[in-house]
Amino acid sequence: FGGDGVCPLELNTFTLRAGVSACEKGGQGDQALRLLAEMKSARVEVDTITGNAAISSCEKGGRWDQALMLLVEMESARVE
Repeated sequence: FGGDGVCPLELNTFTLRAGVSACEKGGQGDQALRLLAEMKSARVEVDTITGNAAISSCEKGGRWDQALMLLVEMESARVE
């Protein structure tokens, strides 16, 4: 991020997937959820890899309720 709070990266599946994956490795479930919300508001497709990383980050952060909710959302949306 720049000093002005603006992210110089293009928000797409690949950049946001990398962010969610980093959250997974750090057990940052809340941050992963924020990135997923960002993906949805930017109309960026959430794929299986990104969704699974977000679920895993919630699990590692002790957010089982959120992990289960994401799983249900992904199933309902038929994420592939």
